[in-house]
Amino acid sequence: MGRLEGTVAVVIGGHSGIGLATAKPFVTEGAYVCITGRRAVELTAAVEQIGRHVTGVQGDISNVSDLDRLYDTIKQKAGRLDILFANAGIGAFVPLGQITEAHFDTTCGINVKGTLFTVQKALPLMPDGASIVINGSMVSIKGIPAFSV
Repeated sequence: MGRLEGTVAVVIGGHSGIGLATAKPFVTEGAYVCITGRRAVELTAAVEQIGRHVTGVQGDISNVSDLDRLYDTIKQKAGRLDILFANAGIGAFVPLGQITEAHFDTTCGINVKGTLFTVQKALPLMPDGASIVINGSMVSIKGIPAFSV
């Protein structure tokens, strides 16, 4: 019996990178995991790679209706959410003088708005003792040229 046996987890951005590397041991430790991602091909591949106790829900966390669909899926499949790993984030190297409104809106839509509503919309499904982990970037504390947004 694993440490997460019987728990339900959501890994935002679980289709690749840190998210996928988190989802795999969650399943190994006994959790039922729902992973998300914007790109269908990568999401499908990640679900196949994990293999069991996993559902993929395609969506963009900057789109509130996609979050509603995600949590409706969790509610229907499990009725609750024990662990939320808010991991999705993006960045692009654009020099300060070349940042566009669209670049700003996309970056802040996912990294700020998306993360806030990811957590807010999960709360009704989370019982006492549930866990929320927000995975942030070192970019918030380390200056990197052309990575200002």
